[in-house]
Amino acid sequence: MDRPVVVLVGGGDPHPSVADLLPADPFVIAADSGLHWAERLGLGVDLLVGDLDSADPIIVEHWEQKGATVERHPEVKDATDLELALDRAVAHGARRVAVVGGYGGDDRLDHFTANLGLLASPAYASTDLVAHMGPATVTVVRREVRLGGRPGELLSLVPFHGPVTGVTTTGLLYPLAGAELGPGSTRGVSNELADPVATITVTGGVLVAVSPGQDGTHVKRGLGPQGEQQ
Repeated sequence: MDRPVVVLVGGGDPHPSVADLLPADPFVIAADSGLHWAERLGLGVDLLVGDLDSADPIIVEHWEQKGATVERHPEVKDATDLELALDRAVAHGARRVAVVGGYGGDDRLDHFTANLGLLASPAYASTDLVAHMGPATVTVVRREVRLGGRPGELLSLVPFHGPVTGVTTTGLLYPLAGAELGPGSTRGVSNELADPVATITVTGGVLVAVSPGQDGTHVKRGLGPQGEQQ
């Protein structure tokens, strides 16, 4: 599918700026209560999936009447509603998917943690994935990505599901050149953009690049070695 896919998922309100970050004319999949964000973001709904235990039945009926397909699942199941929605996106042949929500709000750290691992899953290796989780933007890096932002903005690179090899960056205050980030490594945490655009490449493994939507202090204070991050 050449058309980009937007997946709406519950768990914390969307950030006010997220509508400006979404692709034009997307195929929209709502995961359960993610359905509630559609009108706020100016989106239609093409497909609704999940057990619908937290979606307002009136809103569900509204979108059914507008032509949305509803795929109901039992409450007792082996996958979260977000996983079901991502699986449907892959089944539709999506090459680009933007997720909105899924950071768990104030009280579901378990969902947030699971969702980060899910985004980095090998099941979605053929899809370019980005997630807008509250003020943060999460980008899955499997080969190369270019990320824009303002100099001084925080950016953390976190390895998932094993070691990540050949990590090379440009445009970051603390560059990496062919580095390996092992499981549990914090070496890539709290880097900062030095330029308006940063490039991140890897030769093996999966990185999750997290832009929390905040500025760091090193660029502002003129700190930072010229070589690799220490």
